[in-house]
Amino acid sequence: MFRPMLRAQVITDVVVAVVLGALVMVASARGLDSPLALLTVVGMTGALAIRRLSPGLALGIAWVFAVFEMVTGQDPDLSNVFIAAVMYTTSAYGSRRVRTAGLVSAIGGSLVAAGYLGWQDYQMRLGIQTASGPELESLRVTVAYFAGILLLLLLPWLGGLVRRVRRSASMSREAQLVAERDAARADRAVAVEQERVRIARDMHDIVAHSLAVVIAQADGARYALKADPAIADEALGTISTTARRALGDVRELLGALRHEQGTAPTPEIDDIERLVGEMREVGLDVRVEREGDPEGLPTSTQLAVYRIVQESLTNAWKHGEPGAPVHAALTYRPDTVEITVVNRRADDGTRGPGTGHGLVGMRERATMTGGTMTAGPRGSDFAVAVRMPAVPASGQMPRGLVPTAPPTTTTTSTHQERTGR
Repeated sequence: MFRPMLRAQVITDVVVAVVLGALVMVASARGLDSPLALLTVVGMTGALAIRRLSPGLALGIAWVFAVFEMVTGQDPDLSNVFIAAVMYTTSAYGSRRVRTAGLVSAIGGSLVAAGYLGWQDYQMRLGIQTASGPELESLRVTVAYFAGILLLLLLPWLGGLVRRVRRSASMSREAQLVAERDAARADRAVAVEQERVRIARDMHDIVAHSLAVVIAQADGARYALKADPAIADEALGTISTTARRALGDVRELLGALRHEQGTAPTPEIDDIERLVGEMREVGLDVRVEREGDPEGLPTSTQLAVYRIVQESLTNAWKHGEPGAPVHAALTYRPDTVEITVVNRRADDGTRGPGTGHGLVGMRERATMTGGTMTAGPRGSDFAVAVRMPAVPASGQMPRGLVPTAPPTTTTTSTHQERTGR
């Protein structure tokens, strides 16, 4: 029944109502010679005081004292104007039921008040001779009263309705702004999370491969130290070079994380030769077949190809059968790039399971370019097969090459994967 309002607002309404009620009493002092008229002013002042706190209750009080005024035969005074303010609040702040009651009251109250005043006018004209008769004259007066009172009550009600609509529109705009701000915040959070995933993926590729090379060379140097110091010295040099390169890549990656202008390491297709050489140095028999020309591939595609080959060879060294050859096939077509890496599986249990981040990272790279990836056992072998568009799904154009056909975007398929890859 009562709307939530600040105490200052309630006090302001009460003070304004009391002041206006006192002014009405002063202005109509001659007509307030009856306690009934004073009671009517007090009642209308009370309705005015609580018009915003409880529009429905204020409307009810106004009706009670308006009927009381007519039943006791009082002449209307200025306090009846307070009903206009009550009508405004019924539509501006009231519920749907109160708002409807205000509209009905504006129309019905106008009819009742006009009928009451018209009846008083008719009673006064009964002893006066007129050309058209008292009935017709009083009817004209009644119609005029109805029009005037209807304007007095209906216009404030319509004004309150306009105020309500504008307030609702303002709240809708605020809600829209809040929704847009939340959406922007969510987009920023997604972008941050994607960047974190990208950096984690690059960190895994860099560190896992480099540490695998360092561990293999360190083991070889330890065994070769007494038999052939030259071989041990060469292995230590490889360890130093690999560690320094990995440290530089990590520093660049951290620079990209700390500063927007930072550049993450971006290996290219030509770096695959160096990668294969490093893996051969640690004892992995890598056999590479190439078909097509990679010239003009976008930077993002070259990076994806390099990282997928790097992770596949690292996994083959970690989890494959020692001494078995690893076959890698790279096929470059005008619209697609295909990568296949096959190695013999180690079934003796000597190779432990990995963290599983490698295959996840490769699949993410393939998916981000709009390609597909399958990885899993193939007989006694383990095969990784990737097919991606030459132009990634992000729309990056190749350097010096425009594909003859638009790239085909597919979703990553889910196949059986080897545990720990």
